Amino acid sequence: MQIVELTAPRATLRSALDGVVALVGRYVVISEAAAHALALWAAHTHMFEAAETTPYIQVTSAVKRSGKSRVLEVAEVIVARPWLTARVTAAVLPRRIDAECPTLLLDESDAAFKSDREYSETLRGILNSGWRRGGKTSVCVGQAPNFTTRDFSTFSPKMIAGIGKLPDTIADRCITIEMSRRSAAEARAMPRFKRRKVAAEAEPLRQWLVTWSANEASSLSDREPSIPDELDDRAAEIWEPLLAIADLAGGDWPGRARNAAVELSGAKGREEEDLSIRLLADICLAFQAGQADEIPTQDLLDALNADEAKPWGDVVRGRPLDSRRLARLLKPFDIRPRNLRVGDRVLKGYSRSDFTVAWQRYLPPTPPDPGNAASTATSATPSSPRLLPSSGGAVSDPVLSRSGEADRAANPEGYRERF
Repeated sequence: MQIVELTAPRATLRSALDGVVALVGRYVVISEAAAHALALWAAHTHMFEAAETTPYIQVTSAVKRSGKSRVLEVAEVIVARPWLTARVTAAVLPRRIDAECPTLLLDESDAAFKSDREYSETLRGILNSGWRRGGKTSVCVGQAPNFTTRDFSTFSPKMIAGIGKLPDTIADRCITIEMSRRSAAEARAMPRFKRRKVAAEAEPLRQWLVTWSANEASSLSDREPSIPDELDDRAAEIWEPLLAIADLAGGDWPGRARNAAVELSGAKGREEEDLSIRLLADICLAFQAGQADEIPTQDLLDALNADEAKPWGDVVRGRPLDSRRLARLLKPFDIRPRNLRVGDRVLKGYSRSDFTVAWQRYLPPTPPDPGNAASTATSATPSSPRLLPSSGGAVSDPVLSRSGEADRAANPEGYRERF
């Protein structure tokens, strides 16, 4: 790579980000959005102290030999204070993070969370707390019998690679990059990775980022970049420092960054919702299909378990969802089975009205129709969840639409059934 001396800070940062994207693409088969996220994150590691949060990068795949470790190796030659490891002791992990604020590049995370309890719980605690400024973990120090406790800082950039999913609380703090095995043609087209050679190739990029971080610290700390509407609150928090860097770089990087954020962390890019949220959405579909205000438990289970594309037919060790598991998943929403009269029988079941509040709070809002002023006005209210993604239009729901009676009274001409 030719070393080009640039004097304008924005041009230097922009060129460095472009260079990181090119370097990553040379040795890793990865999407454009993921490459842009990695470039911004690499720059962030040099200035993460200026941010309130530091996003984690999760590199995952379904099977081995999919390039996860290679992503860590490429990152190692670019990021600030890299610490590439697959296993450390529970005593070393918090102490080193507190002392050095390294960029932790943790490989084989699936094995780490299955290892001895002390290490896995220490790792979980550090990852749960270390994404936000001020995060800490408390550790027992000293020699018996004079033990005492000390708080160790856990705030530092982290990249985590492993097969499968991370614990939910950690995955929620991550930008997830999913890897696949290279095809034969892709493998032939890529140069062989030799760390010493790649490190020398990447050194100008790393130096540019070091120089930029020294000059632009004050520019980042007060920035409040615009956040794409497709990001929820947590995704907005983890992307904010990266979007601030993209805005500082200028050129087409603000657009690249926001496109990557939506693709990787927007409603379509993030992993499936929590199982209970998925259940709320699928129960809504069942109520619509049955066109009833009440459904007996067994009929609801039959409807949920019938669709092989959904998880309910194999939700617990190969067994389908049953009434006990259904009640347990719905209990946190204060939804419980009730007695329903069906003909001359009394059966356990659920009423549509039991779900009104949960649907409004946990399902996404209906996007406004730009060609319909009434639609835009009503869909902007928080009581307008998008219950049915498959219908392609508004679905009348006499129970849920009662929650909009105030809107109807305020605007009888413009109001429409929103569900």
